[in-house]
Amino acid sequence: MALTLLGRSNPLASSAAQLRLLDQSIVSPPFNLSLTQAGLFPLHATGLAILQINVGKLCNQTCRHCHVDAGPDRIEIMSRETAEQCVTALAKTDIPTIDITGGAPELNPNFRWLVEQARELGRHVVDRCNLSVLLLPSQADLAEFLASQRVEIIASLPSYRAGQTDTQRGDGIFEKSIEALRLLNRFGYGRPDSELVLNLVYNPVGAFLPPKQEALEAQFKKELRARHGIEFNRLYTITNMPISRFLEFLMESGNYDQYMTRLANAFNPAAAAGVMCRYTLSVGWDGKLYDCDFNQMLDLPVNHGTPSHIREFDPMQFHHRQIVTRNHCYGCTAGSGSSCSGATS
Repeated sequence: MALTLLGRSNPLASSAAQLRLLDQSIVSPPFNLSLTQAGLFPLHATGLAILQINVGKLCNQTCRHCHVDAGPDRIEIMSRETAEQCVTALAKTDIPTIDITGGAPELNPNFRWLVEQARELGRHVVDRCNLSVLLLPSQADLAEFLASQRVEIIASLPSYRAGQTDTQRGDGIFEKSIEALRLLNRFGYGRPDSELVLNLVYNPVGAFLPPKQEALEAQFKKELRARHGIEFNRLYTITNMPISRFLEFLMESGNYDQYMTRLANAFNPAAAAGVMCRYTLSVGWDGKLYDCDFNQMLDLPVNHGTPSHIREFDPMQFHHRQIVTRNHCYGCTAGSGSSCSGATS
């Protein structure tokens, strides 16, 4: 099956092309039928525990698995006005956690303001950090700022080996990641006697499912401690979603059909029952609302009567909303499941 993704200057067209491919996929049964057979269709939210805010696609890295298609050339950046609308919406709720992602979210000029506002509201803040951003000259005080605000850091590290990490994230990124992790450790992040939380994220380097999370976490802790003296709290395993750059990789390598079949065959009803979209609401860089960050990248906004923009946010309309699901959702329900906080079952 051939796919030609349109240029990055027209991301909507690219999303439409990806959706057409996913909808025409050979996977059997289609995702919504699997949900029906599991007694879960239509899938509904169970509440609002996390407001995930994507502040833009600007990034200092260009990772081959990135579902956001982020990079140094991206101009989609959340404005101060939209950031203020997010804070206004958050203040209307008792949502305990704000999860800030990107791109490299720290490169948004409103990132620190957003963190400070959320902390003033008494909310827990999570920063999805690529680690190398901490070493940029313009971000020399970033680690200190994150520590002062008690921000939880969730950082991507595909492997404790340089070769695998650099293959996925770019030449020299492993050494920068190690340097950044040591910096965070010096500020107390990941230390057993500290309340500053440092979690790592593992994505497979290739077209297969991640191994068991607990076993891999133990291996990462042993290797990073022995090789580099690095400490961290948890390791999250996340399945590569068949969208954006990873979808391009699957098509170019001839692995698309095999990978989609693998995901579908590994469908786990228990994982489906615990997917993150049931307790998370995603805000795009332009303020549009989505059930998850993956739907956001496919331009699949919330539906079924709920407001479509953060400026119209009414928490009561989102607590039990019907969630938009398509074939790519197999990526979150295969095996032990996959969410922004790792395995779901």
